[in-house]
Amino acid sequence: MSPMDYVSIAFLSIGAFFFIAGSVGVVRFPDVYTRIHALTKADNLGLGFVIVGLALRTDSWIVIAKTFIIWGLVIAAGATSGYLVAEAARTSRVRPWRKP
Repeated sequence: MSPMDYVSIAFLSIGAFFFIAGSVGVVRFPDVYTRIHALTKADNLGLGFVIVGLALRTDSWIVIAKTFIIWGLVIAAGATSGYLVAEAARTSRVRPWRKP
């Protein structure tokens, strides 16, 4: 294996860690607002690391460009859906969690 393969594996592993951390945050955080935050931030960052890890393994610039465009679209969709869920919770008068 080349050194670039090790770097790629490191990026993929870091991305998997962020995906797992976001999933744990969705399960463990107490209210909808903190869950949205955990999910959108961790998953977007995790996907970024995965895409960089995969980009290091390919030779095609077109494939790399397409994956980064997809990442941008996923970031936009995640931000939009997170906003819509938070707005729906706010209009439904869901109170944010407060530390007891």
